[in-house]
Amino acid sequence: MPSVTPAEHLAEVLDRYDGSPTPRLAEITKALIRHLHEFVAEVGLTREEWFAGVQALTRTGHMCDGQRQEFILLSDTLGVSMLVEMINHAAAEGTTEPTVFGPFHVDGAPRREMGESIAADPTGAGEPLVITGTVRDLRGRPVEGAELDVWQAAPNGLYDVQDQQQTPMNLRGVFTTSADGAYEIRTVRPAAYPIPGDGPAGELLFANGRHNWRPAHVHFVVSAAGHKTVITHLFDSTSDYLDSDAVFGVRDSLIVDMSGGACAYDFVLEALD
Repeated sequence: MPSVTPAEHLAEVLDRYDGSPTPRLAEITKALIRHLHEFVAEVGLTREEWFAGVQALTRTGHMCDGQRQEFILLSDTLGVSMLVEMINHAAAEGTTEPTVFGPFHVDGAPRREMGESIAADPTGAGEPLVITGTVRDLRGRPVEGAELDVWQAAPNGLYDVQDQQQTPMNLRGVFTTSADGAYEIRTVRPAAYPIPGDGPAGELLFANGRHNWRPAHVHFVVSAAGHKTVITHLFDSTSDYLDSDAVFGVRDSLIVDMSGGACAYDFVLEALD
């Protein structure tokens, strides 16, 4: 018999964190420790597998920079990012559903006028698309001054931060609703695209027989004073991969018709208490 059992070892480790001056940090840290210990015991983790995991996390960190966040990508492909949104946006029934934030948002997108295009570059093969609708509350009242932070990949499947041929801030913009809650955005019809597969997140997907494709979509963060912010997408109803999104982000209520150069969608926000 070992002098210290795994259960006794775990108890000792947790005990060392009882003196944390930050209760919430202690709660998170101790829960993480418990689950990590349970995981190692459940799978019978070998030294070689433990070290391979350490190396993968090290490579994940090395791939992060100002334009790419490999840890978010890894979180996305494991379904964790979507779970975080589901927990944190536990809004009332009838509000717009959330989905993943993704690794390619950029702060400081240009503010644009109603009906202005977010396409800074020639559209090339991109099909023109006008997205219109309103932002309303659960009682159907328009939300004036709501902000819609919008971004998407170009028709070649790359975001501006991935593609040196694109103008910075291409296909990005921040719009403000009018007094009747209306918004209008001109863009190009989004295309399905692969998330980066050249790092640890992609390698883990491929090793498990999964693909790295996302269905065509446009990103939105919709916010307004006195209301809960929603991070979401609009998905093209004709796109491939709606039933196998690499990051588990598709929700039926977010699938819309983008044919004919027009798309209409009304966002619904929940008022804060």
